[in-house]
Amino acid sequence: MMDDPKFRHGWAEVSIGGDETSICFPNDGGGRTADGRRATGETMPKVMIALRGALGATPDIGVLAPGLRTAGATRVQLNVSDDVVADAMRITELDPPIMAVVSVWLDDPVAAVDVVAALVPDIDAWRVAERTPLEAVVCGDGSRVDALSNLAFLRRPADLDRAEWLHRWLDDHTRVAIDTQATFGYTQNIVEKTLTDTTPPVDAIVEELFPMAAVHDIHAFYGSGGDQAELERRMTAMLESVQRFGADRHLDVVPTSRHDVSW
Repeated sequence: MMDDPKFRHGWAEVSIGGDETSICFPNDGGGRTADGRRATGETMPKVMIALRGALGATPDIGVLAPGLRTAGATRVQLNVSDDVVADAMRITELDPPIMAVVSVWLDDPVAAVDVVAALVPDIDAWRVAERTPLEAVVCGDGSRVDALSNLAFLRRPADLDRAEWLHRWLDDHTRVAIDTQATFGYTQNIVEKTLTDTTPPVDAIVEELFPMAAVHDIHAFYGSGGDQAELERRMTAMLESVQRFGADRHLDVVPTSRHDVSW
């Protein structure tokens, strides 16, 4: 996609010796890539399911994964707003707030919604088209990824048509986001369809992975190395960029811990 070494693609996750042992390696053309693409290059459908309300109602990935695998999932990702990231910045528009997000790659998104809804009744769900300009290498063994995983739920301003909004976000902003922050993973999910009657309107869901130090240290968040002038330059550039497509307002930002399982 881009000739920058930060844009990494083609990593896969496999299990060896049973489901419990996983390794990561550069994809050599077999199986599926880490973001659910088939070896043929065809994109596997992805659904993102938000769980709202009390954190205690969120099942762990060991409870979610078996039913989703039976439904045809090849990968499951669980993001939970837990005590580990409790001090990170949160922005909330929805009431009750989003406390966890389950992402599932499978051919039948509705089947994923049915599985999660049987465990947690109060859910919202979206089918999304996924882009990964900055791909983190993550092993699918269910363990916690060593990162602050921020999820941002974006809403398109009424005065921007969809084509212009996507252009400003995907074409103009992507480079700015990567250059001004200390992210080592960046996924853009464009909402294609809501999957329940009560799901609120959201136009996109962004995931960014930051070093854990970013929970408490703004320099670690922006990658400014303790330089106050550089921090201010990066923050200004980021704010000016997000203002152009409305991501400075009417959004939810959910700090989470992330767990992945893949087969």
